[in-house]
Amino acid sequence: MNIDTWKAKGQFFNYEDKYEIFFVREGQGPDLVLFHGFPTASWDWYKIWEELTSQFTVLAFDFLGFGFSDKPQRHDYSLLEQADIGEALIQHFDIQSYHLLVHDYGVSVAQEFLARQAEQGQEMIQSVCFLNGGLFPGRHHPRPIQRALISPVGFLLVPFLSKAMLRRTFYRIFGADTPPSDWEIDQFYALMEYKKGKYIFHRLIRYMAERKQYGDRWRKGILEAPIPIRLINGAQDPVSGRHLAEYYQSEAKAPDVVILDEVGHYPQTEAPEMVLRHFFSFMSGFV
Repeated sequence: MNIDTWKAKGQFFNYEDKYEIFFVREGQGPDLVLFHGFPTASWDWYKIWEELTSQFTVLAFDFLGFGFSDKPQRHDYSLLEQADIGEALIQHFDIQSYHLLVHDYGVSVAQEFLARQAEQGQEMIQSVCFLNGGLFPGRHHPRPIQRALISPVGFLLVPFLSKAMLRRTFYRIFGADTPPSDWEIDQFYALMEYKKGKYIFHRLIRYMAERKQYGDRWRKGILEAPIPIRLINGAQDPVSGRHLAEYYQSEAKAPDVVILDEVGHYPQTEAPEMVLRHFFSFMSGFV
């Protein structure tokens, strides 16, 4: 499924009469909400979409600044606002309880969801399945390009964010035996370029500072969550791979961790069958 086919499946949700947020909602069964990663979009889930929608009513959307959603050029992007957008979409569909499957940037948004649920005494989130992401700031190892973008001169780099650079970066974070295809790189890059998206990367990347700012609150939200949580981790990921999974195992009281030895940062793209198998086994009590 290419990105044009994916876009044709979706619609747009107007957030606060300001921004158009792209989403796809399909399937039948319990509600499942998906959060994608940086710098890509909800199309990330295309390899497992059909199987997920056979058992769940699935909602996936592009965060503000990503994919087919609006990309205001001078906006102060925030993970907290992305969580607000997610909550607004969930309320729009009157979803009363749901499960989360999240990756990378979306991991941090899900952590904010967990913190809010604990603080507000809610019970809407029934379970969370994390894929690779920065669960613990000190255990997250950003790539050199990410550190450069968040620097004071990061805006100077955005014109040079080429497809070749994306390919080099992805080859370093994917597993050695599961690299992205040229076609996938083309699709990823087209999503980045849509509505001049790459020119706001220095603004989007500020989420790394928020991870540190809210780190203690989000850590508590994970380690003290009263709901089932599973981490499916691509071990070869230099950003948030085996080292992060092992740290989580050492900190959590009863960690549920699945380590995929041959997989990198994008498990759902690199090993969709394994992700589905381990996700469905985790969710077997809910469907």
